[in-house]
Amino acid sequence: MQVNATRGFLWSDVETKTLLQIWGEQDIQTALDGSFRNSFIYRDVARRLASKGFDRTPEQCRVRVKSLKRQFLLAKEGNLRNNGQYHKICKFYDIMEGILSNPSALDPQDMEEEGGPGEEEVVDGLDEDGEDTKESFTENTGHDCFPAEAITEVKVENPIMPISVPVNITVGKNNTQRPQSSSHQNCLKTLKRPRRTRSANFPMEKLMEQFLEQSAQAEENFYQVEEQRLQADNQRREAEHNREMDMLQMLGQMFSNISSTKPVAGVSRATPTGSQSHIRHTSQSDLFKPHSPDVQHLGSSFCVNLDSFLCMCVLTSHYNLSLHGGMDLALVKSIVPPLTSKKHKGQDGRIGIIGGCQDYTGAPYFAAISALKVGADLSHVFCTKDAAPVIKSYSPELIVHPVLDSPNAVEEIEKWLPRLHSLVVGPGLGRDDHILKTAKEIITKSKAKDIPIVIDADGLWLITEQPTVIQGYNKSILTPNIMEFTRLYESLLHQPTNTSDLRSCVTQLSIAMGNLTVVLKGEHDLITDGTKVFSCSIQGSGRRCGGQGDLLSGSLGVLAHWAHSASTAGLFKGLNPSLIAAFGACSLTRQCNLQAFERNGRSTTTSDMIQEIGLAFRNLFET
Repeated sequence: MQVNATRGFLWSDVETKTLLQIWGEQDIQTALDGSFRNSFIYRDVARRLASKGFDRTPEQCRVRVKSLKRQFLLAKEGNLRNNGQYHKICKFYDIMEGILSNPSALDPQDMEEEGGPGEEEVVDGLDEDGEDTKESFTENTGHDCFPAEAITEVKVENPIMPISVPVNITVGKNNTQRPQSSSHQNCLKTLKRPRRTRSANFPMEKLMEQFLEQSAQAEENFYQVEEQRLQADNQRREAEHNREMDMLQMLGQMFSNISSTKPVAGVSRATPTGSQSHIRHTSQSDLFKPHSPDVQHLGSSFCVNLDSFLCMCVLTSHYNLSLHGGMDLALVKSIVPPLTSKKHKGQDGRIGIIGGCQDYTGAPYFAAISALKVGADLSHVFCTKDAAPVIKSYSPELIVHPVLDSPNAVEEIEKWLPRLHSLVVGPGLGRDDHILKTAKEIITKSKAKDIPIVIDADGLWLITEQPTVIQGYNKSILTPNIMEFTRLYESLLHQPTNTSDLRSCVTQLSIAMGNLTVVLKGEHDLITDGTKVFSCSIQGSGRRCGGQGDLLSGSLGVLAHWAHSASTAGLFKGLNPSLIAAFGACSLTRQCNLQAFERNGRSTTTSDMIQEIGLAFRNLFET
């Protein structure tokens, strides 16, 4: 017979039948008759069982026999009451019937353990080896209400759930009931308490688990509501921005219509029917006088005094009142030169970048390549000798001059100035005194040649130290971030920056610099020349990486050349070309940032933004 090498809970049918054969032998039953200390008997049973190939402990044998006896007694009592319907509740009923057919076969110890009326079975666990984990009420405890073997766990195979022991035990044909002593009942209550304690802990763990799940669900719902609120706020701000842009476009169209009438002796007023206009002198006080015949319906729900409204628009343009809002992108579109095969190389822009040293080689590359991507024909980078090989390796499209730190740097760069249309000073320039002195002299030479100059990064450090270098030159554009702006503002105006009113501060700085164009980069780019303030609020993204300012300065160098060329050709009047160029460069940078972020998310870099310049330019200025 195959040996069972484990001592688990489950007993096979063959193993159980073998145990019952050994337990039913005459000498075993005789030894059990009248004996309360029967551990030596079950040691003999376990030894005989092992000789037949089944390795079980004496305690496991005793518990198994006890379980089978209880199943048998329950089934037998049920048969007496229900005409044999409970016979199949005990698998080994017939074998047990043969063994327990006489009263002497009942173990007196088991009779003591069956309990009295109304008592429920108290069981505790055995470990995997079948050892009893409850050692209460042993021979040495001094308690005589229960024998040591009574506190064990009974594992029942059929059924799996524990079966309550009946109150009356049938022995033969007589029903007997054992009275319970008070000490016996007290011990039974003591044994029941741990079971009630353990069962009470189980729902508490369930409640805690449900509480944690509900808390997590509530937190998730909160975040979802908060996200929906933020999305609604973004949509509301975008709708407001679109309404402002629509109003500004209407205002721009009105300006263009008014300028086409060319009034001679006063302000012209367009008649509602579009007939020939007449001239009427209008003072500023006349703006608020009602003119009942001149009522123009705008929309279906309101009407305005068209005469007063147009006069206000003309006076706003005449007195250069500040326009607090964005600019019409149509103005930027008007400066973009058309693409045609009749042009030659260099005609649409030759841009010079002054910057690039050993520590900073990426910034001049970003500025120069952005200028090419926007539409310049040639980009020249004037850098130090040790930076030149690195910058050349970035792109073969760039013309790199390693002369910035040479003794005759000014002469070397000056001979290129007549070929350049605009100059960008600062990307990767560094703060070496010799290089800053060279940059200062180059700015002076460029001013003499009337070249538009964009100053960024370390070029602004030079302007902070020596503002007279660029002060009063109306073709210059400064592009500080908030830190650079604060440093420059406090250096010139000798007062702290009012961060709650940056619009006023940027205007003051522009005026202090001689009405230069200043672009304050931030959440909303503020652009001013001291008389007008524009805000560029085109949607960008939350990603801010190094190099975006270089993209702005490089593209601004190209747009500045286009804007001043268009102004010279008389394309538009009354508006500083640098403002148009600055607004276009800020819009383009933000659009590139948005498109790159939609593709790359958090991993967006300036290189990704540069790849978006072509598409962004087409979306903004060519559609």
